[in-house]
Amino acid sequence: MEEDTNETESPSQGTKQSEEATEAPREEMEVVGAAMDSEEIAAKQPSEEEEPRVPEVEDQTLEERASPPTSSEKTQESPTREAAAAADQGAGPAPTPEAGSVAGAQEGRGLMRTQSVARREEARSPREVVGSPGEPLASGQAASSASSGGPVSPATKAEAEVSHEVNVALGGTGPSSEDERASRQTEVKTSQGESGPSQAPTAASSLTPAEGQESSAVSSALPGMTLEETSRPLSAHPLSLSWVFGYNSDLPVFNLLDEDYRVILYVSAHMAVIHDVLRNRQYLLQGHTSSISCICISDDRRWIATADRGPQSMVTVWDGYSAIPVHTIFDSHPEGGVCAIAISHDSKFLATIGAGEVQKVCIWRWTSPETKPVCSVEIQPQFGFQNYIAFNSRDHKELVSNSKIQVIFYIWNADILHYHAPILTDKSFNKVVGIFCQTIFHFSTTQAITGTMEGKLVVWDAVCPPSKSSAVHVKPYNMKAIKLVHLQRDGITVLATTDKNFVTCDVKGHVKFYDGDLQLLHWYSQFKLGCIRSISFSKKPMCPVDTTNFPTSSTLAGLPFIVRNFVISTADALVIHVKTEGTKVSKCLEEPKYAVHAISCHPSKPLMAKGSFCGLLKVWNYKINKYLISRIFKGESIQSLCYDSSGSLLAAGFIDGSVYILDSMSLENDCPEPFRYSSTPITVMSFSPDSQYLATADENISLNLYKQTMVEGKKVWDRLAALHSHYKPIRTILFGVHLDSDEPWLLTLGEDRLLVEYDLEKSVKNELVVIRRDRIEQHAVPKCIAWYPPLTTEYFFLTANDQYKMKMYNVTTRLCRKTVVGPAYGSPLEKILVLPLTEEHDPQRRYLAYITKDKVGLQILPIDGNPHKSSAFICHPSGVTNLECSYDGCHLFTAGGNDLTVMKWDINLVALEAAVFLGGEDLIPFYNLLEGGREGAFFKELEDYFYYAQLRHQGIDTMEPRKVSTHIPLEQIPFVMRAMGFYPSEEQIEDMLNEVKFSEYLETGMQVTDIDLGDFIKLYVNHRPAFGLSLKEIENAFQVLGYENENSEVAISRDELLLLLQQRGEHFTEEELAECLTTLLGANPEGGRSEVGTYDATGADAFIEEEIPEEITATHFITDILDLPIPEPRLTETETTKTTNEPGSSTLIIKS
Repeated sequence: MEEDTNETESPSQGTKQSEEATEAPREEMEVVGAAMDSEEIAAKQPSEEEEPRVPEVEDQTLEERASPPTSSEKTQESPTREAAAAADQGAGPAPTPEAGSVAGAQEGRGLMRTQSVARREEARSPREVVGSPGEPLASGQAASSASSGGPVSPATKAEAEVSHEVNVALGGTGPSSEDERASRQTEVKTSQGESGPSQAPTAASSLTPAEGQESSAVSSALPGMTLEETSRPLSAHPLSLSWVFGYNSDLPVFNLLDEDYRVILYVSAHMAVIHDVLRNRQYLLQGHTSSISCICISDDRRWIATADRGPQSMVTVWDGYSAIPVHTIFDSHPEGGVCAIAISHDSKFLATIGAGEVQKVCIWRWTSPETKPVCSVEIQPQFGFQNYIAFNSRDHKELVSNSKIQVIFYIWNADILHYHAPILTDKSFNKVVGIFCQTIFHFSTTQAITGTMEGKLVVWDAVCPPSKSSAVHVKPYNMKAIKLVHLQRDGITVLATTDKNFVTCDVKGHVKFYDGDLQLLHWYSQFKLGCIRSISFSKKPMCPVDTTNFPTSSTLAGLPFIVRNFVISTADALVIHVKTEGTKVSKCLEEPKYAVHAISCHPSKPLMAKGSFCGLLKVWNYKINKYLISRIFKGESIQSLCYDSSGSLLAAGFIDGSVYILDSMSLENDCPEPFRYSSTPITVMSFSPDSQYLATADENISLNLYKQTMVEGKKVWDRLAALHSHYKPIRTILFGVHLDSDEPWLLTLGEDRLLVEYDLEKSVKNELVVIRRDRIEQHAVPKCIAWYPPLTTEYFFLTANDQYKMKMYNVTTRLCRKTVVGPAYGSPLEKILVLPLTEEHDPQRRYLAYITKDKVGLQILPIDGNPHKSSAFICHPSGVTNLECSYDGCHLFTAGGNDLTVMKWDINLVALEAAVFLGGEDLIPFYNLLEGGREGAFFKELEDYFYYAQLRHQGIDTMEPRKVSTHIPLEQIPFVMRAMGFYPSEEQIEDMLNEVKFSEYLETGMQVTDIDLGDFIKLYVNHRPAFGLSLKEIENAFQVLGYENENSEVAISRDELLLLLQQRGEHFTEEELAECLTTLLGANPEGGRSEVGTYDATGADAFIEEEIPEEITATHFITDILDLPIPEPRLTETETTKTTNEPGSSTLIIKS
């Protein structure tokens, strides 16, 4: 070992905390029911070439700089006795969360909530967030000594203090008496004895609820309780998340329960997952609306803290036993969320680091109702982005954090957080230091160590230079790098401590154990893993009777090396469990390490295939949530997947443009070689209903058609033809069956607004015949298309566009027959699927599934614009990329792309129907979409215009008797729409008139000629812009058509604007334009020709030249010509930026 020391200053002597209480192990409950077998791999012994270098001390050892450790700290000579001694001591208390803090967590910050959590929240009283502050006692030892009036240990005293603190915060009377504790423990033992003889006694909460109040779900929770539920009741939501495939391999994985259990904790997208590996169960901790950015867990494995980096970032503390959120901190770091989090070893405090440009470190006492941190400090950007933080295990007022280039030490007192960033460069020891990974404190001295990617450890200690002032003689200002220890060649990625040992993990997948003097004790190098991201040890120390199955330590004594079981996670998204007795390795998870975009469901079996950019293709049985078979395409990335209608074939499209056709059961190639006719990623693919055709689209806007033919008695796939039928990306490939035959029907929809139909029967080799091209949108961009189910005698396509509209088109005439406002949940619909019809469902009750940018939802058909018919939930905050439905219509699957997960959603159509019933019948939902509702001024004005339209139709100046009716003629619809502030284009007017005109044609054979007020309200609500008139659209038009003038404003010349209005789009005639502009500028009576019946264009040219300047800006066009109001800017907290140090000075950012 290479060791470099700083000879200029001598470090202070370290001190050992002799009265430190060792946590007692908790007896874990035995699994109820048969445990599933897990894969066990006999580990190999490390080979000679893998043997790490034993550190050799060159100058001064750590032992010389610190106080002499005891014999038990130097070696592992008596691990059994040490573990037994630890078990004899009382465990320290864990804090109990504050009741009032849950109120914020239950606010509507997100659309998603697990049914089980909601169920407990409904049932529990305001005090039911009280948690058990103490560890369950080992074999009842502490209970017997306490109840017998024996001496009070430091741990018991600390437990009483925490209990008193929490009770005071809750308004209670104080901690429970020892008799009450013993009585409650007896009750727990009795109940466990009745449920099963093998279950170990576990202590209940040490806090006594208020008189007459039942025990809460938190205080009565036991380890693994949530996973004991064999069946869960149907959710009250239309969609409920039931399983997550994949996890975030950048965040650590924790070992929650071991031995008979194998329960791990990890992060998937915006939730934490408690996963029972042996029994194949998951419990999902849902509450975040953004992807979780960091997670930590208390030493007793009870309290779980999660944080995110979203626009409304929050920190949530969960009770790991009951899976209930017990405390939530909103807007802890509003400048960018949280990038690192840690919990103190006494579980009372949280430390967070903000992810903003100027990072802030905050200390929170989460057991109190305070919403502000105890103390905080801003870190200068010159120290690099701090991405790791840890508490000192011996003093929760001491912390350390590090970036890739700088380590910072902290000490906080009262409300002040002091920090010091000691200087360390390559010149400090004349050695390359390397990039920092993690920093931890020494478990028995004042020192700290930092691992680097050069395989070195930096040793920090408090030094007291005599020549300096007394101000730098105290922590953290006296922390200094005293030594650089070169442990190994491979970069260190993880540092940890367990049982008074240091643990290092590296990029080669090796795990090494050192004592307090950094003397090597043992190593594991035979696992053949990749770069290790985290290591987590069992909560329960090893107390073996027989030590012969444990590996031998590398010390001279060669005694058995006894260490707790542990879980390792790697950068390759692999999680393994290591049982140290016998060195048995079992795989817990193996998931994709790169983005997952491709998913597809089998048409007749409960199978779901998913593919990732790492080339991993896995097939899962989603009924039992187990994967069946997998295949790795080395060096390739899967972009899309598709089963054929028979389920015998699975097509896979790759980023390099290749297409594989696989056997769906074995995943072997059905075709000897893949098709490589594209050079860009395959974005969309689909089989025909008879499985004879396969169509694929790539990013090069190319459509490739493959056909299955018979060659020498064998079915062979070959490319039939290819065509660039669109000039913008293809969004959907739609196969169907012709109405008058059984022949397949192929259409494609592109972002160029074209719906293209192909003639498969006449298409021959290298020639794909196009029947027709229809432009189905004027301005909006279509996102997706699907076959509308046969709820009427007319057949339709259903489309969704980027203006939040859903439209129905006649499949034959391509006439737009209906337009409704679609689900508006922050972003347009990206994909739609009609749920399959099953035998037990009414064929007239059909449903639609859809995804938006980050949500998944359901819609009741037929579509009519009723907002209560739709429901949506956050699924992938960073973006959902794909949607699939199970063959029986019971489950939806969403792919999250870069969050590496696929989520399985259970469908509850009864809950969806109930929401419609609660929303009201007939016109009630549509009245509520009008400003002010049925009794508002807007509705009254609409009534007035509706009846005024009758007067206009009969003639304003007529002397004949008036005929009052409940209907108006169809030709009056555009005028009433404009009067209400909606200015439709001519194409939109035609769509509205056709929608009403042909609404009863198939039933009566007659066209509708008028419309009543109720139908008009529906027409208005569905056709108007989803979010009103947008000034941004006008500004964007000027950006495209105009130029930048001398004042740096975008403008258009008057002559150019008049020319564009007469030649482009729905152009005006010269007379129409003159009438329109003179009316807008006030030269004509209000209403123009439509009111007075005539128009005189004399002098219009001169008037327009006089009133309209030669150069027109967007602002002038909006305010002076169109006379539209520009909304006043609203001052919000996020739109204000401080520009000076003077109070109140700010710069307002105006958002249109």
